[in-house]
Amino acid sequence: MTGYIILAIYIGLFFAAYFAVHYIRGFMRRNDDFNARKTVTFGDESAIKPDRAASIFSILVIFLIWGAFTGSKWVPFHVPGPFIGETGFDYTVKDAEGQSSKASVHVAVSEIGEKPEKAKAEKRSEDSPFALDDFANTAAWRTVFLNVTKNDGEGAKVTAIDGQEIASGEEVDVRDGSVTMTAKGSLIFQPDPGLQMEPIWMPSPEAVLERFIEISKEGYQNFTLWEHLGWSLSRVLSGFFFGSLIGIPLGYAMGLSNWVRGWFDPIVEFMRPVPPLALIPLVIIWFGIWETGKVVLLFLAALWIMTIAARAGVSGVNITKVHAAYSLGANKRQVLWYVIVPNSLPEIFTGARVAMGVCWGTVVAAELVAAQKGAGMMIIAASKFQLTDIVMMGIFLIGIIGYGIDIAMRVAERILVPWQGKA
Repeated sequence: MTGYIILAIYIGLFFAAYFAVHYIRGFMRRNDDFNARKTVTFGDESAIKPDRAASIFSILVIFLIWGAFTGSKWVPFHVPGPFIGETGFDYTVKDAEGQSSKASVHVAVSEIGEKPEKAKAEKRSEDSPFALDDFANTAAWRTVFLNVTKNDGEGAKVTAIDGQEIASGEEVDVRDGSVTMTAKGSLIFQPDPGLQMEPIWMPSPEAVLERFIEISKEGYQNFTLWEHLGWSLSRVLSGFFFGSLIGIPLGYAMGLSNWVRGWFDPIVEFMRPVPPLALIPLVIIWFGIWETGKVVLLFLAALWIMTIAARAGVSGVNITKVHAAYSLGANKRQVLWYVIVPNSLPEIFTGARVAMGVCWGTVVAAELVAAQKGAGMMIIAASKFQLTDIVMMGIFLIGIIGYGIDIAMRVAERILVPWQGKA
């Protein structure tokens, strides 16, 4: 239910931000650049550029939703949180002789981590000949087992909760929570969880930041944070390097030779849809569980992508440029170096960005087996102990580093391939 609410809020804020920004821009000076003077923009890819206001609002909306559903102190508003405080309910019980009696259950719900002392059951009143009041403690988002019939005598059976009839396996709503009856007649009280997410499932932004600061200073699993990130980065770059070193020449050969393409095309097309994670058992058997196996797995993740990118780059070269080069007396080596390579570089850079993304997505799995260092190792080790804040921190760091590498590759592409998109 919470997931649907988050999705609805996100969609609502998306449209609200869109209309707000366009409404405000209506009062501002009209954009007078080249794209604004175009008569046709819908369907023209060259007229579509990222709206930076939309990017800012996108990040802000995600942060606000994250904070609102985790009770963050950095967000001024929150969705209803779990019930914390004292509550209770009345129940009706019958003994083996059919005599009815009533008693109350008093429950103290505390924040997670607090452990108040638990009181013992006591007599309720003279109107209750055998039923005893019960006192229980639990924490937010937790349930508490209430064996009320144990206090009320052997053979006693609960028949109603707050005047609502109840039977085995049924659940009734009470003030600040719900009560479920087990098959043996005991009761389970569930305090109202609200709409906020429990920290074990989704920590707040400040909790992730605090964990980042802590691990930056003290390290994790006997290594510093920067050593973990450095090892992951080195593995990814090594796998990508070797994948490009073999994949790009192979792609060129497949794009220039019928025989090479016919020979390797079944292999490439067979391996292309196979996810790198499916190769982990085979890689472990062949190359072991240490660094070689990890680099080989990342190498295979990048190899086929770079091969296909290089092949597509060769296939996309405008044939008129090749004819012009031959008409000017160029030989095959000159055509390859001055025509095919420059015109295929845009496709190769695109493939490189995709390959790096796949390698970053695979590094967590590559570090799954016998890794002592690495961002993926941190995530896997933390998940075993349900340290969600460390898991979130690792995911953010991998995403930020991956995004930074992608930006660096875009800059390199603009510098090294300035002719991209030009005839």
